[in-house]
Amino acid sequence: MYNLTIMKNNREIPSFDEQFPDLNEFILKLVDGYNAGKINSWDDLQKLVNAFFTSARMEQMESILPGWQKMASYADRVTLVHVLCVFLGLYMMPEFLSMTPYQQGLMKWVVLLHDLEKEVKNGKRDHVHAFRSAVTAAKLLPKFGFVTTLEYQTILDLWGEFTRSATTQLDGSSNEVQDNHKIPEILSGIENMFGHNTPPALILKTVLFHLSVNMNQWPPPNPLTADETQRYFDRDILPLLRVMNLGDGEGWAMFEPETRKSQRLDTIHVFDELENLIFT
Repeated sequence: MYNLTIMKNNREIPSFDEQFPDLNEFILKLVDGYNAGKINSWDDLQKLVNAFFTSARMEQMESILPGWQKMASYADRVTLVHVLCVFLGLYMMPEFLSMTPYQQGLMKWVVLLHDLEKEVKNGKRDHVHAFRSAVTAAKLLPKFGFVTTLEYQTILDLWGEFTRSATTQLDGSSNEVQDNHKIPEILSGIENMFGHNTPPALILKTVLFHLSVNMNQWPPPNPLTADETQRYFDRDILPLLRVMNLGDGEGWAMFEPETRKSQRLDTIHVFDELENLIFT
């Protein structure tokens, strides 16, 4: 029997700011530097990120967040810089600033974990890292104080293997993409491990789905259908996904004003349509 009563009533979120005080302070300094006109390009940001993440700090992050060094090692730290750029955009975003403290707390963990298993090899996009990152996040969140059900340890390994292997290939392509037919079983595992729409469950689902929405300007190769969207998204997850997709766009176009503006408008339009589809 699952400990769902505790999970349902426990809405406390372990503080990202307290778990990673140096990183949070660094992000706030990036915001100040950007607003003061001192950070004007990806190169400017990369220099600051490289200076902050010394070998010692990388080892410290890895000891707390296994997988961090591997994620940061690809393609001249491009994913690491991207994640910091997402944080930079997040902390300035009106949609994030208007969230409740509870939602803001969730979003910081989502951004921290969303690309933890991303690999950049031979210039190819990694279309399945969202599923892998969700598996790693499921293993890490309890270590930071997020509550699990009694079934967590029993099913974690099998669920992780299943979710990691939930890939397929589209016709005419050799690239792996996420297998959306396996999402119901993946979501069932998340609920069994963490409860229904508890803080860790919402974090995992946002990480899991952050490549699943059919964006117009940067569409994923295998987005959810309208029917799947209606089945899997609800009032708890949709605001988080909206901000995550806005932040992901910021993370790549922060220093390209026209692209940034058009991507933002596109994302808002797509999520407004999703809300109409799901709630009307």
